[in-house]
Amino acid sequence: MNVQKDIKIAIGSDHAGFEYKEMLKKHLAQYTVNDLGTYALDSVDYPDFAHPVANAVESKDADFGILICGSANGVAITANKHAQIRAAICWQTEIAELARQHNNANIICIPARFVTETLAQEMTDAFLKTEFEGGRHQNRVQKI
Repeated sequence: MNVQKDIKIAIGSDHAGFEYKEMLKKHLAQYTVNDLGTYALDSVDYPDFAHPVANAVESKDADFGILICGSANGVAITANKHAQIRAAICWQTEIAELARQHNNANIICIPARFVTETLAQEMTDAFLKTEFEGGRHQNRVQKI
């Protein structure tokens, strides 16, 4: 695993993921984190925050993205509409590692209603520190 200190992260959530987003921002203080909303617990539409995070990663303004909603499905579906995005729903640390190693995922999508805060932190750490293996996986990723 490679530990990079200078990576830029775009983070966003809807109301269901707001508290996890705030917690993860504190947890990731060693990185440059750009919070793209939401900024309160009021009900909002997840695409309004998933698109800006995907845009930031796609334009290389961010190296990685983190999206959080209740199930992670909505933000993942939205982010994956962008051509250069590979957003992966993760619910275990090993899934987060494999999303990077095998799929070169560039956005982790966290289901706040189904994982603990500790697990969200562990998955995010694993995602950010795991490198893409390339090799046989490169051809597969290119086919996406």
